[in-house]
Amino acid sequence: MRQGKVFYKDNFAGTITETDDGDYFFEYDKEYINLFPNQPITFSMPVSNKRYKDKRLFPFFDGLIPEGWLLEIASKSWKLNQNDRMGLLLACCKNCIGAVSVIPIKNESNE
Repeated sequence: MRQGKVFYKDNFAGTITETDDGDYFFEYDKEYINLFPNQPITFSMPVSNKRYKDKRLFPFFDGLIPEGWLLEIASKSWKLNQNDRMGLLLACCKNCIGAVSVIPIKNESNE
């Protein structure tokens, strides 16, 4: 399982998870829901207590990953397959252009 903390501006917004089975989840942080109920990270995932689930990396997060020559450099630098979208998200999106960033959560399976 791999996870990342999702920040909107400087506020911890929630957690994105890729399970060992290949499912993806995004869940807003309870405090973020209370403080910023009208500030979604994307319009396709309104702020709620709902746990968003998909079989593929959510399009919003996939859109944060670099493309073209920058993707090529990133995948070679971190030795990641360009199809490893979660790996690329965690490696490349700590300091994205825009308001959203993703910081990897270290655990036994991804240290």
